[in-house]
Amino acid sequence: MALPIPEIRTVNSTRYVTPLREGGSLPAIVEADDGFLYALKFRGAGQGLKALIAELIGGELARLLGLKVPEIVFAEVDPAFGRTEPDEEIQDLLKRSAGLNLALHYLSGAITFDPVVTKVDPMLASIIVWLDILITNVDRTVRNTNMLMWQKELWLIDHGASLYFHHSWDNWQEQALRPFAAIKDHVLLPRASVLDAAHEHCMAALSPEHIKEIVALVPAAWLEQQGEDADANRQVYIDFLTTRLQHAASFVKVAQDARAALI
Repeated sequence: MALPIPEIRTVNSTRYVTPLREGGSLPAIVEADDGFLYALKFRGAGQGLKALIAELIGGELARLLGLKVPEIVFAEVDPAFGRTEPDEEIQDLLKRSAGLNLALHYLSGAITFDPVVTKVDPMLASIIVWLDILITNVDRTVRNTNMLMWQKELWLIDHGASLYFHHSWDNWQEQALRPFAAIKDHVLLPRASVLDAAHEHCMAALSPEHIKEIVALVPAAWLEQQGEDADANRQVYIDFLTTRLQHAASFVKVAQDARAALI
């Protein structure tokens, strides 16, 4: 049974705490006006708003499938936010990021998932692999697992590299039908021994209507980049994901073949 689609709260960033120097995007821990800490992803970073769109859609699809994802919120950044920050690179990033950004509830004390230390349940591993096939997430590898252990449970973070088709709209229909070859590098693929059962679970939990509801969470202003039509772009995300959902069984077979080559 599918979980309800959550409403996304909006918070105001009040204090820049510290940068999270991961890759080139420079996310940061910030405090918001609700008193909580968040890992904030800036609209002015490398991949811009498209990374925030992928983060939002990927994270909420994961949540719908019953996976653990920190609460996602919209985070307003004032133009004067962080003006006392001495690092010029961070100052420039904050200036470029004035307005609405995206943030995840900060899991204090969480540690990076290590596949050598923690053996993930095969069904859980298979559902995560299925999700990453659907959203074409290239960034869940041994080198960068983008998962955390918190309170003895596995949490998923950082979906900003998924849905990479949106960096080149021209052939999105072809990309929607393309098997996800990068699944061979997925950190959990060796543990994903019940992909058929995971496929049944995910197909029961996720419908085209759910996809439409989740994509509807994306702010229209984020979809109007470079004068593009927000409604048309939103529909492309819906159609891309719906197409992949319809062809998920064949994509799972590719993952099973890749797993067989590993073990």
